[in-house]
Amino acid sequence: MHYTMNIAGLERNLPLCKLNDELMIGAFVIFGDTELTVACAKALLEVAPEYDYIITAEAKGIPLAYEMAKQHQDATYFIARKNPKLYMTGVFEVDVRSITTAKDQKLYLDVADAELMKGKRILIVDDVISTGESLYAVEQLVEKAGGIICGKVAVLAEGDSQNREDIIYLEKLPLFNSKGEVIG
Repeated sequence: MHYTMNIAGLERNLPLCKLNDELMIGAFVIFGDTELTVACAKALLEVAPEYDYIITAEAKGIPLAYEMAKQHQDATYFIARKNPKLYMTGVFEVDVRSITTAKDQKLYLDVADAELMKGKRILIVDDVISTGESLYAVEQLVEKAGGIICGKVAVLAEGDSQNREDIIYLEKLPLFNSKGEVIG
């Protein structure tokens, strides 16, 4: 089963994935789809507020953040990592539970990146906002770093996130029942 939708002017078929016995979600995977990545980045930049730096959570937001930074001619963008890396000079960390991940995890930000963020306008970028847990974790990292969150943008908003007034998104992604029928 799949759900067909128009995203940034392009038609895509999103496979439906079972979350539990009653609920399915449309899987939006931007990885490998350069045409969609470029189009979504362009569309998000058209609606995004002015910013100094972009940040996204690892992993699916990375190609989107990269392409937005490239189109905007930004020299740097940041990634909240799922694991600390040896090259990091130190880390900030926060807990996160995502709807598409089976277990609790943490997000990490390099202290060197945090220094660059301090006092700067930070735009949080994501592919899909569902429960908002990943978004909230990135917000906490930016605040710990002393950055000023100037906006939160996503390609798609799913479920209750569609009603949030603090995010900008391109399209609504409905939820589906176990038969693949739209429920909200």
